[in-house]
Amino acid sequence: MAELGAHLTAASAGDDRPSIFEAVAQDSLMAAVKPALQHLVKVLAESNPGRYGFLWRWFDEIYVLLDLLLQQHYLARCSASFSENFYSLKRIPTGDCGQQLLATAGLPKRQHWKSLLLLVLVPYLKGKLEKLVSSLREEDEYSIHPPSSSWKRFYKAFLAAYPFVNMTWEGWFLIQQLCYILGKAQHHSPLLRLAGVRLVRLTAEDIQALEKKLAGATSSQTHSIKTQVQSAVRKALGGIAFSLSTGLSVSVFFLQFLDWWYSSENQETIKSLTALPTPPPPVHLDHGAGSVLLPKLKTLCPLCRKIRVNATALSTSGFVFCYRCAYNYVKTHQRCPITGYATELQHLVKLYSPES
Repeated sequence: MAELGAHLTAASAGDDRPSIFEAVAQDSLMAAVKPALQHLVKVLAESNPGRYGFLWRWFDEIYVLLDLLLQQHYLARCSASFSENFYSLKRIPTGDCGQQLLATAGLPKRQHWKSLLLLVLVPYLKGKLEKLVSSLREEDEYSIHPPSSSWKRFYKAFLAAYPFVNMTWEGWFLIQQLCYILGKAQHHSPLLRLAGVRLVRLTAEDIQALEKKLAGATSSQTHSIKTQVQSAVRKALGGIAFSLSTGLSVSVFFLQFLDWWYSSENQETIKSLTALPTPPPPVHLDHGAGSVLLPKLKTLCPLCRKIRVNATALSTSGFVFCYRCAYNYVKTHQRCPITGYATELQHLVKLYSPES
């Protein structure tokens, strides 16, 4: 069984096709870079909102522009994306089964622009769609009154259908990877298939050609003013892309560590080690039959006994409930359900987590 697994996941010595581990690793590289950069920008924005706040507000747009510049630089120079070049891979047209062109030759124009759009635009649109779905869910859960307008009915139907659409999308990628492992497909990702390219390993000739191209670019000199200006613009854009790519290459493992450190799973451990002790609850003023008992789990709402949705605190007592539960109870009884303190609707305080 182990030999069969090794045969399925590792490429043969004479095969230029990368293994599934190399293909998936390069996919996850850029996926790990963005959350780490996002956290760094968030820290800067919180430390100085006036100077760096715009970076946080326009992070997606700034990142997609930098990503566009970076991927364009590597596709033109190495026939590969940044992460593919990091793992010594390149792109070739799907129908190219004979003698392959060197990585420095670049992709055909059609495959080049398809690759660039799919590398940059698809992740950007997918991230925007996920944020839209999250905001719609927040609005739907925060709303007290049932939806009545046709627009509200439409986005409730959209929210109900989105998990199935997302499952179909992820399933498409999974099936493509299984076909790639079994040798039934040339692409591990549907995006490569749509771009009309496939991944292969860099050869010794590719590496030598890339080194010569880099050395020739640094030693070349221009003479006319027009060519000097054009060369200066190209060098400036190339320098920005090269600086960005070099910085990412050096700090990629540090960024992956930050992504792990600030992941939701790890945050629970960090909070348990660094958080201050929880203050004692207030003294109960109402010991009657109508008083609600606190659940043993802190994440549960004392009223509905389920995991809290839209956590809302009562400023008169400090206890946290679901928004709908607290709203309905306070509107009916005008008191805190735990302590019995006199409470009005204006005392409801919505709580926002750092991930909100």
